Amino acid sequence: MVKSSPKSSFVKSLSRTKKIGAAEKGNNLKRVLGGFDLTLLGIGGIIGTGIFVLTGIAAANQAGPALIISFILAGAICALAALAYAELASAIGGSGSAYSYAYATIGELVAWIIGWDLLLEYVLAVPTVSIGWSGYVQNILQNLGFTLPDYLAKSWREGGFINLPAVLIVLAIMMLLNSGVKHSARLNGGIVFIKLLVIVLFIVIALFHIDAANWHPFMPYGWFGHDAQGLPVGIIPGAAIVFFSYIGFDAVSTAANETKNPQRNMPIGILCSLAVCTVAYIIVTALLTSLVPYKELGVAAPVAYALQKIGLPWAASVISIGALAGITSVILVMFYGATRLIYAIARDGLLPVGLSAVNPKAKVPRIIITGVGIIAALIAGFFPLTELSELINIGTLAAFLLVCLSVVLLRLTHPTLPRPFKNPLGIAGSVLGAVASFALMLALPALTWWRFAMWLLLGLVIYFAYGRYNSQLAKPRKQ
Repeated sequence: MVKSSPKSSFVKSLSRTKKIGAAEKGNNLKRVLGGFDLTLLGIGGIIGTGIFVLTGIAAANQAGPALIISFILAGAICALAALAYAELASAIGGSGSAYSYAYATIGELVAWIIGWDLLLEYVLAVPTVSIGWSGYVQNILQNLGFTLPDYLAKSWREGGFINLPAVLIVLAIMMLLNSGVKHSARLNGGIVFIKLLVIVLFIVIALFHIDAANWHPFMPYGWFGHDAQGLPVGIIPGAAIVFFSYIGFDAVSTAANETKNPQRNMPIGILCSLAVCTVAYIIVTALLTSLVPYKELGVAAPVAYALQKIGLPWAASVISIGALAGITSVILVMFYGATRLIYAIARDGLLPVGLSAVNPKAKVPRIIITGVGIIAALIAGFFPLTELSELINIGTLAAFLLVCLSVVLLRLTHPTLPRPFKNPLGIAGSVLGAVASFALMLALPALTWWRFAMWLLLGLVIYFAYGRYNSQLAKPRKQ
């Protein structure tokens, strides 16, 4: 009797879930991305609204200069999740990010919940960031002496009719993604280069204008407290808010089916992009809060505002252009992540399988790309999205929690499975990542939890009404 190897046994168990089998046999996407491409993809998704907008707002309203610590805490939690992502990507692979990993290790229902959580992150992030992009465009146009009328600059709920710039950028990204992933990756690489140059420019300028007096008091809100309205403030709530700034590195793992040698390149892209961005956030936050008092930074463009306050309007203009480029790449990466996630879910039958059709020429899922583009454009154009960062954060943190638990489960059930990359912190690191993710979720407002619960309920209705009876796993039960 020939004894099967642990690897073959594991592949068979995954084949029963139709996960690895579908990914390996039915991958019609084109493998063109390397480790450097994935690193740029991650940086493109991470550095944008967080560094150019959220740093100032969170410093003013949540943590003051101690936002530096908030970024370190949020970055550490993301690092724990990133190590889990990297291990699962190297051992399992497959398009669909954490959804795919949970499908293979925990089961279909939990995988659907994670996928549904990540859809909340990706799909809502596209219009949210697009509205921020529109604000920067309108600011630049005003500086040039041209102002858009309200009916083209604001949604109907804000006194206008449609936010046209936000709609146009979403549709432009949609057309770019429909042309093929390599074109998108090249554009993203160019944008990443521009915004990194802009960040370096800000750092160099700020180093000559540091006013240490602006760092006092360093912890005006302490570690955790509440403001006059009863909203949470402090370093820990600040970490829960700026966590939005790190969202994007997980989108790298959605590109597995378009990556050359994903077992090697996925961990490189995930970990390198997160490391670069964490260092950038900490340095920029420290310098930004040294230029002007933190209470003044609660504006739409805090970095540009700080440079104007110290008498450098030309630098503020350059930063605005760089911010525009940075936000564009975030839209691109989050849009990309949404389409590849839906592709994986539809391929498994939890959503209509026809959605996963791949265009034979461009080798991209054009039906999904067009659908996401239309929905995101409508939301961006007609709805002002407020408080969405917290809702996006809680969905992502829930996914991170389950990814870390997936690593623990896989280590216990298949300890001999070949893992090209292993979390150097072992099981303890993954357990800590799960606990930390849940702790950060608890720091979010109660209203965010209520909205998240409603979103989960809607997802469960869809799963039990459609997905459970049409998935790949349901086929053997019907035969």
